[in-house]
Amino acid sequence: MATTFKTFLNNDKTTSRTLLHESIPITGSIVSGTYDTAAGVSRNIKDFSHGMFQSVYDYPYLSSSANHIFDVTVGYASTSHASASTSTQNSKKINVYNSMAQVLAGNDVTGSILEFDEDGDYEAGGSKLKEVFILNFARLLSKDEIQKGSFQLQLGLSGTQGADRFGTGGNFANDFILNITDASGSNRYYTNSPAGEYGILFATASATSGDGSQLLANSGYRPCGLLYYQAGIAVLSGSVFTSNTDGGLLNSSIYNVNDPAVSPTNAGTVTFEQALTGNNIQTISDSIRNRIYNVQFNNTTELNSTIYFCRVNHNEFNYSSNPTYVSDSKIRVKRDDTDTPVSYFTTVGLYSADNELLAVAKLSEPIKKTPENEVTLRVRLDY
Repeated sequence: MATTFKTFLNNDKTTSRTLLHESIPITGSIVSGTYDTAAGVSRNIKDFSHGMFQSVYDYPYLSSSANHIFDVTVGYASTSHASASTSTQNSKKINVYNSMAQVLAGNDVTGSILEFDEDGDYEAGGSKLKEVFILNFARLLSKDEIQKGSFQLQLGLSGTQGADRFGTGGNFANDFILNITDASGSNRYYTNSPAGEYGILFATASATSGDGSQLLANSGYRPCGLLYYQAGIAVLSGSVFTSNTDGGLLNSSIYNVNDPAVSPTNAGTVTFEQALTGNNIQTISDSIRNRIYNVQFNNTTELNSTIYFCRVNHNEFNYSSNPTYVSDSKIRVKRDDTDTPVSYFTTVGLYSADNELLAVAKLSEPIKKTPENEVTLRVRLDY
């Protein structure tokens, strides 16, 4: 313990903020349920009795080695055309939408829950995202936030070379991959959410189908969802599974609006509308997972630091309080009376105002200190 202390002045302390990023790839093979039992049940996909969402793990979820990756669910607003008493799990799908919208979008001046806004400008009105599926990424992956401009989600929209619009086709042709990114997230994002900052998700299709038709009805970047960076939640519109004649984004020349409805758990031509109203959340979540070709983003860890500059003047700390520093009242490191005293720094202690030790910093090697030199030690506390 020290017997001599030096007080920090205002100029001896400063703070800094560092953002650390880590690349997170999530392949479709994991998302679709890699670990299957003989009965065909995906052991890394966990369903719940409440039927409100589905959880995806990177390993069989009963294993102690399993890590939770994300949750997937689907819902719609009470004002949606899909909302009807005849729709399967109608109240649960509305509750899912309202619970997420209240947390992420908030309430208006009347106390009513705001609906997800396509362009983020609630005051201007505009189009709303009324039918959505939601990917809620675990904090283990997103950390403090998803790095703006780094998010990419790829959806496979074909089974073989056919024109099935929704389901679990499995074999995605390269020309039927829909890319979804937060293309403008790095320099344009919104802060009017109770959950923090969020950006617009855009759908793009760089390739064409086999007959040369564009996958999207219109070229360029098409808004299709919202990405909440601090919350680690992606809200995507059902329009990415819907043809433009139905109000969606896809080219109707490829995706025929009259496709027959089949179970979304099979490869086929079921529409998102038919799946949304005729199946429960778990079944639709299965279909959405099997349409995910790839997800990748960079997470962000915010590292806050306080930096202390421990300044040692030429006439300070030239002696040691260690009892072994002297022998018979003589300094061991002095051979002659005319020699200057010498000490070696090995440790820096930071103390409270009442001299209680709070933190200790170790040097990589001892530093020699004499009356002929001055030393400044930089101590950083991260939190």
